[in-house]
Amino acid sequence: MYSAAAAAASPPRRDFISVTLSPEEAVGAGGYNNSKAWRRRSWWRKWKQLSRLQRSIILFLFAFLAVCGVISYTSMGEPWKSLTNKSLDDQRTEPEIPGLKLANPAVLPAPQKADANLGDYPELSPQKPPKPPHVRRGPSNLQNKPPWRDVRLKTRHDTSKVVEEPVQADKEEKTEKSVISWRGAVIEPDQSTEPPSSKIKEPDKPSSVEVEDQKEPVPITERQVAVIEAFRHAWKGYKDFAWGHDELKPLSKSYSEWFGLGLTLIDALDTMWILGLKEEFEEARKWVANDLVFDKNVDVNLFESTIRILGGLLSTYHLSGDSLFLEKAKDIGNRLMPAFKTPSKIPYSDVNIGRGTAHPPRWTSDSTVAEVTSIQLEFRELSRLTGDEKFQKAVDEVMKHVHTLSGKNDGLVPMFINTNSGQFTHLGVYTLGARADSYYEYLLKQWIQGGKKENELLEDYMRAIEGVKKHLLQRSQPKKLTFVGELAHGHFSAKMDHLVCFLPGTLALGAHNGLTADHMKLAEALIETCYQMYAQVETGLSPEIVHFNLHAQKGHKDVEIKPADRHNLLRPETVESLFYMYRFTGDKKYQDWGWEILQNFNKYTRVPTGGYTSINNVQNPSNPEPRDKMESFFLGETLKYMFLLFSDDIDLINLDKYVFNTEAHPLPIWVPA
Repeated sequence: MYSAAAAAASPPRRDFISVTLSPEEAVGAGGYNNSKAWRRRSWWRKWKQLSRLQRSIILFLFAFLAVCGVISYTSMGEPWKSLTNKSLDDQRTEPEIPGLKLANPAVLPAPQKADANLGDYPELSPQKPPKPPHVRRGPSNLQNKPPWRDVRLKTRHDTSKVVEEPVQADKEEKTEKSVISWRGAVIEPDQSTEPPSSKIKEPDKPSSVEVEDQKEPVPITERQVAVIEAFRHAWKGYKDFAWGHDELKPLSKSYSEWFGLGLTLIDALDTMWILGLKEEFEEARKWVANDLVFDKNVDVNLFESTIRILGGLLSTYHLSGDSLFLEKAKDIGNRLMPAFKTPSKIPYSDVNIGRGTAHPPRWTSDSTVAEVTSIQLEFRELSRLTGDEKFQKAVDEVMKHVHTLSGKNDGLVPMFINTNSGQFTHLGVYTLGARADSYYEYLLKQWIQGGKKENELLEDYMRAIEGVKKHLLQRSQPKKLTFVGELAHGHFSAKMDHLVCFLPGTLALGAHNGLTADHMKLAEALIETCYQMYAQVETGLSPEIVHFNLHAQKGHKDVEIKPADRHNLLRPETVESLFYMYRFTGDKKYQDWGWEILQNFNKYTRVPTGGYTSINNVQNPSNPEPRDKMESFFLGETLKYMFLLFSDDIDLINLDKYVFNTEAHPLPIWVPA
């Protein structure tokens, strides 16, 4: 039989016979040798023997399978590639746990110089400290859930030592991915904030956070551990001898009352949260829930109640997300409103929160300028949270009125204002100390809180700083320390309150937010002076007031202290400014200076049975004369700023998201919707 393939391959005009053997015969004859050439010829012959339809079907099936293979590779390739890349990235980027030293400190770039034209201020670009590119430090908004719900970084409740456990926290993070804790708090994402509207709205509530947006917790430093120990020691005295009362008297193991509203406890709430003291915070919260009652026939000071109680409750609400604190804040806020029922809208200094009446001090119809212009941050924030405009409207009217008043001296204001006429009184006396200090602080901080839109506030602040430079700045001898004195009817006094040491931090905050560069230079000079107010004193603690020598005298220091001024009240202002300076410059000397101050507090003011006491004589190390009183701001401000100063975490209360009130209670900066 002739095959078609053999016929096609035969040369022309050549005859031959083809013999086909059966498979058995072929094998028996040794014709099949399993070679590749033989197999190719065999398969080709079988292929050619198929019909055209059969070959078409087979080719179609092969083509179909090839197309399916390509599609499968395309769909599976990307996930495989992502998985492979992720594995490689995980190998390249192991979690980095910072030590005590910043890998990339938050150093403020040279601030841009502000334009002389005040109308250009809204266009100033804020200067933010650079952040490490690979991780985001800490919480973005500290809008945390209550600490008792999830604790990852723990501290031993031993008053001699507190130990953090970052390794255990890392293990727990791998097993539970819905949240990530940070010093005993559950971190939540940013909440956009906006100015109040007339419509009542539900309070902001924390929401869940994506784990991938967070970073490894920054371990606390040894110095922060010392602050925690100091706080616990102070809290022990308060809990043992003054629980629920305003202030501890640590020597007599008793307490004193001012308003009877647990001032120390409320002032310390957000400090405990920031320090991660879970059990202490839980105990204090129970007291607020069960025992804090504002329906009392008691006169309270509008200013002190606002900055300590209202500010403390609002701050704690924002940090914890617990609506209990917002409800209490609304209650006290409403009870303080009668203070604004005056002919001039300048509020009275005192309010009876039970009767709903208000009045000026018994001896005068004046209020101090600092008091009526340093309640704005708190009332404005209360309006934003509740949607009730009355709170912000009342305090904004005060600022607008003061903005237009005559009697200022290049932006500097007198210390008193009359609640009937609405005019400044005691004209010609200008100071950045008591009765005027926080007016200047709140000009800048309201501008920051409101998103840098209120130009009148910034205008008044800039003019005031220029007034300080022109009228109140001098240099001492022999070290040429720059200080802020006072002006009384054209006469300069080289007197400087410790309260004035808020100014370096405020100047640095302004420079950080884009104001003129010379504000930072002035801040650096003034914080050196405030440190010397401690360093040149025998106990290493500053007195309440100092006088500077303007002329060099042999054997005399720059700082002179009068007997009536040599007490120390455990004040926070210098530590506050040290915190701002370290946060914006990264210069470790500011931490070292704060550490010296803490050690001296421990040496001369610590009471063995619990608590710290103010002292009468900072010049006598052998007998500093304890006064038997621990001010509430020692826990609310001084130790809080100490803890923040010693932190290497620039997002531990991020200063681009929070602004501190004058009692060190952080409130959110409004972000336009």
